[in-house]
Amino acid sequence: MAVDRERVAALVRELLEAIGEDPDRPGLKLTPGRVADAYAEFFSGVGEDAAAPLAHTISVTRGPAPDTLPSGAVMLRDIRFRSVCEHHLLPFRGHAHIAYLPGEQVVGLGALPKVVDVLSSRPQVQERLGEQIADVIAASLDTRGVLVVLDASHECVTMRGGQQGDASTVTIAARGELADPVARAELIALLSGGHGGARE
Repeated sequence: MAVDRERVAALVRELLEAIGEDPDRPGLKLTPGRVADAYAEFFSGVGEDAAAPLAHTISVTRGPAPDTLPSGAVMLRDIRFRSVCEHHLLPFRGHAHIAYLPGEQVVGLGALPKVVDVLSSRPQVQERLGEQIADVIAASLDTRGVLVVLDASHECVTMRGGQQGDASTVTIAARGELADPVARAELIALLSGGHGGARE
């Protein structure tokens, strides 16, 4: 379902009036439309099928080495994402790291960031976002295990309340064999050696 830009713009105008501002002054006259356009982008994942990017898989055994089956993990680190916290409608952003243990089928690596993008383009909380990414990958692919680590900076923490500007939040979601902390220890070690993270 597409964002109703006209309705958002009207509500933003009302919000500006509610905080004591004049929505007709030069600096704010175009603000309702700008916010509506931004919200259409921020919330483009509402109602979208996050599993759709994973529909096309690649057979490992029908390639040039038919007797080969994957044994180790496939990992994609430092996927940039941004979302909007559903508690205060303030942004949070950071990096997602995804690993999965493939069976006979693998997916094009470009599909994984698309899953993250669809699910993060909704009002969210980080804890649920990581679980949803893991669930979609585990349900859609031939996997023996899935691991999703999110590291993000939240403006509800950095810009309000205690204003902890350097704080970031890390969440872990795991499925299948990688739900065992011992089994995922090697992957966690590889992630901590990366250059990503929420801080820039």
